[in-house]
Amino acid sequence: MRGLLTIGEAAARLGIATSALRFYEDRGLIVSTRTSGGQRRYARDVLRRVSFIRAAQQVGLPLREIKSSLAQLPPERAPSKEEWEQFAESWRPRLSEQIRLLEAMRDRLGNCIGCGCQSLDSCDIFNPGDKAADDGPGARYLVADVAS
Repeated sequence: MRGLLTIGEAAARLGIATSALRFYEDRGLIVSTRTSGGQRRYARDVLRRVSFIRAAQQVGLPLREIKSSLAQLPPERAPSKEEWEQFAESWRPRLSEQIRLLEAMRDRLGNCIGCGCQSLDSCDIFNPGDKAADDGPGARYLVADVAS
């Protein structure tokens, strides 16, 4: 098992907990080999693969989407630069929509959060008669107005 990394070595190189590596492996995102004693060993390409996973998570992609993308690759290697560019391009519309929604929410937060609480003087303007209460608890207008 020469050239392979222990779980501790891989975690240290990646700056993550060993439990994160076990979690990714349990979800089928990475693979390891086992020693005769059952200890995990990782090929060095797992470093790039986990970095890919973490970058995708940081932009808000759920693991099921990341796994779906990685399923297009052999499990023993990380995406190439060209493959990463293809993934990034396929995710661009989704990320652009997320950015649009967040910017719209940011721009509206100064007015009314749309909760229907009647605690602001201006709620009579945005929510006359507390109509939002009929729809149940939580923000109603901010998210609905932004999403449309």
